[in-house]
Amino acid sequence: MQGVFYRASAKAKALDLGVKGWVTNESDGSVLIEAEGTKDKIIDLIDWCKAGPKHARVDEVRKEEVGVKHYKGFEIRH
Repeated sequence: MQGVFYRASAKAKALDLGVKGWVTNESDGSVLIEAEGTKDKIIDLIDWCKAGPKHARVDEVRKEEVGVKHYKGFEIRH
């Protein structure tokens, strides 16, 4: 969901939760997040993603487990 500060809001939420990783816009208009943290914190981030920031329209949230990368922080990738 581009144009509603989804990436910046996702980063702020991740940092608030202590989750590490990254967020980026995809060419099809979707947003991709790769995140690491405790199970509870990841569930909280996924729940936030289902609504997103004010004015966001979220049609679908998909999740997939990937290997641990040991991210040091959370960044917005372009």
